[in-house]
Amino acid sequence: MPDSTEVPVPTPTRRARGQVLGRRTFLAVAGATAAVVTGAGAAAAAHDGRTWGPRPVLHDRPGQHHGGRAGSERAAVAFVRAAADAYPALNTGPRLAQSYADELGLFSTAFVYDNALAICALLADGRRSSVDSARIIGDGLVFAQDHDPDHTDGRLRQAYNVGPYTFYDGTPQPDGFVRADGSANVGAQFGFLGTAVGDMAWPGIALLHLFRATRDARYLTAAVRIGEWITSTTWSTAPLGGFSFGVDGVDAPVPNGSTEHNVDCVAFFTMLRKATGERRWTDASEHALAFVDRMWEPGSGWFWTGTNDGVEINRDPVPLDPATWSRLAIRERRYDGALDWAGQALAVTDDPSAATSQLPADAGRISGVTFSTASLTSTATYNDTPVHPQGVWLEGTAQLATSLLDRDRRGDRQRADWLLGQVRRAQDTLGAGQRLGGAPVDGGVVAASSLLDSGFGFGYFQVQHVGATAWFLLASNAANPMRWGGVR
Repeated sequence: MPDSTEVPVPTPTRRARGQVLGRRTFLAVAGATAAVVTGAGAAAAAHDGRTWGPRPVLHDRPGQHHGGRAGSERAAVAFVRAAADAYPALNTGPRLAQSYADELGLFSTAFVYDNALAICALLADGRRSSVDSARIIGDGLVFAQDHDPDHTDGRLRQAYNVGPYTFYDGTPQPDGFVRADGSANVGAQFGFLGTAVGDMAWPGIALLHLFRATRDARYLTAAVRIGEWITSTTWSTAPLGGFSFGVDGVDAPVPNGSTEHNVDCVAFFTMLRKATGERRWTDASEHALAFVDRMWEPGSGWFWTGTNDGVEINRDPVPLDPATWSRLAIRERRYDGALDWAGQALAVTDDPSAATSQLPADAGRISGVTFSTASLTSTATYNDTPVHPQGVWLEGTAQLATSLLDRDRRGDRQRADWLLGQVRRAQDTLGAGQRLGGAPVDGGVVAASSLLDSGFGFGYFQVQHVGATAWFLLASNAANPMRWGGVR
């Protein structure tokens, strides 16, 4: 049985029948993934007024191993910058950050979503060196858009390669982010060739923040091209409306619609209107918002996950992302209860004494939230390792903290501070000895405290992750990446 830092040879996995696609699910549809899922279960949960998840007894104060709160943030920034500076012999110009430490088994894969978050987090940090790093990553997104090997329509792929490796079947991947022929090194070996709406909207958001910070018109131009691709390719005329999922690796339309994606679009198109003054982006934002409104379940206080066909709502499982991001993007009081639902219904505590926990015995407990209602009851296994239903999704925990700080009702700051303390504890105690591009790396937040199942055909592992680390930094700086001017 592999330990928490080892991922055996990736094996293809199939999406469960009738399951809606989410942004992260695309890697399971497009090609090989790092795990096989079996026996996943799902259950709905409702907010019943109980207090939020239990507060664990900590053996020491979180954040102390990195020098307190300020030290934890500096270490997190250093990790994000190290991810962007990997493979220095090959990547000397525009580049992207490797998403996960090497131990995950995805080699030098750089997901565009993670890179968009890295830009936002570095801008929120605000130091000159961080802003410079944000620009380098932004230049990487612009390069990828301008140098796609097959398309000239402004799309970005789900992921790119940023360094050399030998694939599991023995096939070498020798290039850095820029291939020998001058094109962007798309993530072909893992099948990350498709383009999803969420994977377009988030880079668009990041590029708009860069434009606002630098006034460099290249970033605005790239963001507008992203907006035009979304509206021309995925505008749905089905009864539920909104924007459909995107296209797969062979450019075939994917009809599913994601609540998360459409929340992303509300944020992105609202920001585009601010940046350009053009009415067309308001129309696009309202089209996405109408879809999100249809997914709201006021009696339960949550958002349904989306639709498989544009006609019927998919009601299982219920994920965290729409609850947190709706606050950041839309800020309507009628949706604010979704944060309270998420904070209670998705609350988990990882205890090292549990049979399926991967926490070290002396780590103490770590609390937070999980990915979805299905995560709480899953009996899935990944590469013969059973998931832990109480595994903490650190990225989502930091998202919830970010959203609570933005809502800022009575008690929200205290809840957010407590959640960030849990993330700092994970930063202190998990992921030691991992490497990035072959070099030792420290300061990153692992994706999950123990292996957990998302309920959407993929899992999260105890491996340092740019996305989780970026959300930690956004929350630490009380930033809102989904609003114009929200990160600086």
